[in-house]
Amino acid sequence: MIVILGIILVLGAIAGGYTMEHGNFKVLIQPAELVIIFGAAIGTVVAANPISILKRLAGGIIGLLKGSPYSKAMYLDTLKMLYEVFNNARRLGVTKLEEELDHPEKSPVFTKYPKFLKNHHALDFLCDTLRMTVSGGVEVMDIDQMMEVDLDVHHREGHQPVAALATMADSLPGLGIVAAVLGVVITMGALGGPKEEIGHKVAAALVGTFLGILLCYGVFGPMASAIGKQNDAEGNYYGFLRMAALAYCRGMPPIMCVELARRAIPTEVRPRFAEMEQACRAGGSKAPAADAAA
Repeated sequence: MIVILGIILVLGAIAGGYTMEHGNFKVLIQPAELVIIFGAAIGTVVAANPISILKRLAGGIIGLLKGSPYSKAMYLDTLKMLYEVFNNARRLGVTKLEEELDHPEKSPVFTKYPKFLKNHHALDFLCDTLRMTVSGGVEVMDIDQMMEVDLDVHHREGHQPVAALATMADSLPGLGIVAAVLGVVITMGALGGPKEEIGHKVAAALVGTFLGILLCYGVFGPMASAIGKQNDAEGNYYGFLRMAALAYCRGMPPIMCVELARRAIPTEVRPRFAEMEQACRAGGSKAPAADAAA
């Protein structure tokens, strides 16, 4: 939602300054210019990208309206889930863990956390990694390398819709010039007519340039940057899961696994150790203090 607020501030500042100079807003209302610029910009995106990227781009824009889900509460919830998974595996054995990893939708632990269960990419990332550990015969370094490759692929895929929207934003000033040139062509055809009509057509042509630059630097450019930061937040979440899985692969106690993962959380949403400990105890599993003592 903060992205919408920022765009409103941009438009409000421009409208406020225009009003202070006693500008006429009716002159800025040029639907034809907007159709030329915005329609052509969308066309460039459609022409340059496959359907999969267009879907992810639409999802990224919708995600901006919803806000980032990677909050402190979500991290705490995931820490609690990870502790329960690791603690159950320690108490009940890897066979039980393997059953839960094969069918997480039936797992008594995973089903307690529907938000994580619906996040199919994160669920597969965690389950596939832990499954390699349970199967045995795979070195910790190799598992870490597998996770790194997975994260690299995820990063590249996440960057593609950002690049598509940034390319669209970069095209807008040029398309604004195209609209302005077309307006000048129309103006030249009106020479010899009333001065008021010629002035109106010149103003419409200039509005095309104005809209192209405004949409680029005031709307779609910031949106592309915001989606990129949203992807970074998602990448941080995967990195957090990676540290938890890596700690478990190394045979660390459950409390140490979640503590190592906690320290990989960005500081602005990182819960304190006491908060994590309280959340883990509320899960109904073995208390973290007992693991620490072990």
